[in-house]
Amino acid sequence: MQQKLMTESAMRAEPLIAAGFHALAEPLRLQILDLLRSNELCVCDLCAATDTAQSKLSFHLKVLKAAELVRSRQEGRWIYYSLNLPQFARLEQYLAEYRRFSPIVPAHPCRD
Repeated sequence: MQQKLMTESAMRAEPLIAAGFHALAEPLRLQILDLLRSNELCVCDLCAATDTAQSKLSFHLKVLKAAELVRSRQEGRWIYYSLNLPQFARLEQYLAEYRRFSPIVPAHPCRD
């Protein structure tokens, strides 16, 4: 019964989980996340640190925001980005559920 509940819970969160893993599959987005590990940064700082044009960086930040891996706040005309740590915890928990609730059972022999 508990395994069934975990599956139903995962199904409800599936779009956001998939978006998170999609966002993590791009090297530039990983670089952005790594830069945000220690402190929040504005777009100009991220552009300089990644040697990336603002338009390209904005696209990747949009993907990260859609996956809820980063948050933004506006201060004057500047937008600052930081990690959304609870979303990282959700992705980590999702992966941990495979280890906890998915025993590896040998396959049954195939029949012709």
